[in-house]
Amino acid sequence: MNATVETLTPTRVKLTVEVPFEELAPSIDTAYKRIARQVKVQGFRPGKVPPRILDQRVGRAVVLEEALNDALPQLYRAAVEEHQVAAIGQPNVDLTQFSDGAPLVFTAEVDVRPDIELPSYDGLPVVVDAVGVSDEEVDEQLSSLRDRFATLKTVERPAGTGDYVLIDIRATTAEGEPIDGSEAKGLSYEVGSDSLITGIDDAVTGASAGDERTFEAEIQYGVHAGTTATFHVTVTEVKEKEAPPLDDEFAVMASEFETIAELRDDVRGRLDRMRRLEQGVQARDRVLEVLLERTTVPMPESMVEQETDWRLRTMAQQIDEAGMSLEQFLADTEQTEETLRTDARAGAEQAVRAQLVLDAIGVKEEIGVSEAELTDQVVRRARRAGMEANELAQRLVRQGQLPALMAEIVRGKALALVLESATVTDTSGAPVDLSDLRDDASAPVESALDMDEHDHDDHEGHDH
Repeated sequence: MNATVETLTPTRVKLTVEVPFEELAPSIDTAYKRIARQVKVQGFRPGKVPPRILDQRVGRAVVLEEALNDALPQLYRAAVEEHQVAAIGQPNVDLTQFSDGAPLVFTAEVDVRPDIELPSYDGLPVVVDAVGVSDEEVDEQLSSLRDRFATLKTVERPAGTGDYVLIDIRATTAEGEPIDGSEAKGLSYEVGSDSLITGIDDAVTGASAGDERTFEAEIQYGVHAGTTATFHVTVTEVKEKEAPPLDDEFAVMASEFETIAELRDDVRGRLDRMRRLEQGVQARDRVLEVLLERTTVPMPESMVEQETDWRLRTMAQQIDEAGMSLEQFLADTEQTEETLRTDARAGAEQAVRAQLVLDAIGVKEEIGVSEAELTDQVVRRARRAGMEANELAQRLVRQGQLPALMAEIVRGKALALVLESATVTDTSGAPVDLSDLRDDASAPVESALDMDEHDHDDHEGHDH
């Protein structure tokens, strides 16, 4: 076999392969055996029909076509391996020459991973938001905690925002016919929460126990979805929240602390740790942005298209799970299918660019994956998916996705390496120490480049 490679673009090559007819002998023998098992000829056992008889019965051309189908994938792979072509996706194969006794000549165009010239990533400048916790934020957290210990007390007054009402509700059609399944009694609802039916807040605000109000709204689900119904609401009771005072007694009741001052300090400390974690995530995202801004990355079209299609499939699944049609979603968000795909492609290009750059860093730095690191990621992902780690590991092996997961781990470690060597400051110019967040920063970079499963249970590990 003789193979040559022609570079068409930085992300696409053309292989030209010429194979002497003699080298196709194994594939031709295999073709005869396969056809012999399928053809019944009187006087011969199945699979024992001689080639000359098969040539008479089915024709030599059929045998050669079968041999060609068997040989082409193997010859293509051999040419790719011989020239160390980093192929991506499926090739576009064109048969140039093939006849009985003559050499086989074919071409294969395929996308390849581009060679990327990495910039220096030692000391990349990254600016993140400053960390600070205000008294107002602490008060807000304490107020939320206080609400959790609040009790409801019945009051003899009209309902207002923040009150709870017990209501009986039913719906009728425009003709006054009751709508099956729309009736509920003794339903507790927080006024102003806008969590039940559009229009109910305006209806019950100002209503007292015993008042009946009506309002119109569009039905979202069921056989009457899309039609306007009249909702009849009767308020049977109005209750207000009564929260305990923020004192030492509350601190003992709501926490392990003895005083409200200790509880306040703990809340402030928790908020500060949360802000620093957010700051670390922001630093990770921004160091990747800076790295990509400084790197020229030729984009393989097949990778971008695959990633774009994955994003659109995922979005369609989420829309369907929300009980909406694509048409309804597009109307609600004032988009078209064209703008939806354009936005998905923009995100796909950024995701592919990040993968290619981090892969290049992984190769340059010779980053590997230990068994412990692989096990840790399987355990983490299994926990998020709500399944046993062994079950997920077996599924990854069965679907051939372990290499993809390992590639994701390498990318995470590559990004952590860049982040560790970056110069990170906050908006005030103060240096930021991310050493406490190192474990989180080294987690795999989980973009949309995830495992593409037909059941859509868990899109992780998808790779190109």
